[in-house]
Amino acid sequence: MSQPNFPHFEIPAEFRQFAEQGVEQARKAFTGFLDAANKAVDTFAAPNTFNGGAGDVTRRTLAYAEHNVTAALDLAQKLVKSKDVSEAMKHQADYLQSQAASLQNQLKDFTAAVQKAGEDVATTATKAATPKGGTSKAG
Repeated sequence: MSQPNFPHFEIPAEFRQFAEQGVEQARKAFTGFLDAANKAVDTFAAPNTFNGGAGDVTRRTLAYAEHNVTAALDLAQKLVKSKDVSEAMKHQADYLQSQAASLQNQLKDFTAAVQKAGEDVATTATKAATPKGGTSKAG
């Protein structure tokens, strides 16, 4: 497949360096946010019968966010280092193809996790509502 003929232009080294620093700062900021979010989940989603499933779903959500933002930051890094528009377009196309597959897998996984969490809560609630020993106090 032939590439479109884009005009060739060079990005000044100063601009490239400035952009690379911005990507690295964004990566560090996101890592800090993610660490804090994971600590919060660990604190507030202490395992018990009713919120254990919610903690799992939240952890998965954070893992998806980490994966997706890391992929976007990796793309930004590649775009900054691209030598021309054609190379940048290839990076963008590769990213979109990869993210489409990734999001599809995340959706399947997330749906299964939410369903399991719901089933776990329903099972726990049923057990809690069932009288112990199965005897009736009606008399």
